[in-house]
Amino acid sequence: MTVGGYAAVFGEVTSIGGYFDEVLARGAFTKTLQVADVLAYFDHDRGRILGRSTSGTLRLSEDAKGLAVEIDLPDTSDGRDVRTLIERGDIRGMSFGFRVTREEWDETGETPKRTIHEVELREVSIVSEPAYDGTSIAMRSLDAARKERRAQNFTAAERRVSARRANAEARFRGIL
Repeated sequence: MTVGGYAAVFGEVTSIGGYFDEVLARGAFTKTLQVADVLAYFDHDRGRILGRSTSGTLRLSEDAKGLAVEIDLPDTSDGRDVRTLIERGDIRGMSFGFRVTREEWDETGETPKRTIHEVELREVSIVSEPAYDGTSIAMRSLDAARKERRAQNFTAAERRVSARRANAEARFRGIL
């Protein structure tokens, strides 16, 4: 009962109530992911907890696309309901609760635009109506998730070994 997706997508412009546009800059979550205890909810409802980063049931990372999320859904009525709604395709998006700590405004266009450079992340939510259209959530099997992590670790190890071999060859040939 593992789900994965994106709670936020970099570079995607969204309208905030028609008052201004908002876009997330790459790196907006870098600092907060190092220290925050983030909760996962259903529809931003604090009484419907699905996971927590410090317990390991919520895993967050920032990549080139945005804020990647993986949640091990609990064996509760909410967890089972969320799973069913995702499997049926009724729910496909995510959202996040945050406090902006660094931003930039551009008021030269018809609609003001806020670029968010840094946030304090408080929560991520599986939602039926996300503010950012590019967010996503889908079922993942735990075995597939573990296999993907092993493959990523193996690829990283291969790169390290290749770099060591290249350095050794360069030293042998007197290039370094």
